[in-house]
Amino acid sequence: MRIMGLDFGSKTVGVAVSDSLLITAQGLEIIRRKEENKQRRTLARIEELIDEYEVGEIVLGLPKHMNASEGERVELTREFGERLERRTGLPVILWDERLTTAAADKAMMEAGIRREKRKDFVDKIAAALILQGYLDHRRMCGGEQESSEG
Repeated sequence: MRIMGLDFGSKTVGVAVSDSLLITAQGLEIIRRKEENKQRRTLARIEELIDEYEVGEIVLGLPKHMNASEGERVELTREFGERLERRTGLPVILWDERLTTAAADKAMMEAGIRREKRKDFVDKIAAALILQGYLDHRRMCGGEQESSEG
């Protein structure tokens, strides 16, 4: 079994998957859609990846504000998570994603990736950072599953 990490955005979903030992996260791809409310193909692609990588659990980044308040994106993310859980039958863990996009951008800057190319990778890297944070937490807590909505 592997765990999938998702960074849900208005027009993209960054996708990452763990290794089979649940130690490391690798960015897989960015699923793009033309309109925010058009999610059928996005969900279908996620299902394909779940089958291909034998995923048993999904971690979905929850985009809280820095002061921990919740805005419209949090509600849209929760709705997407519920839809994903119903469609796949897998547990969807909501995981605090504050600073992951900034961390992804910083990592790319340090790697020398030019600013205009960063948008091609940022969501996939953010998904990997979300998933890695969850994997690290899970290992430290003895494999317990919990949401970091807090």
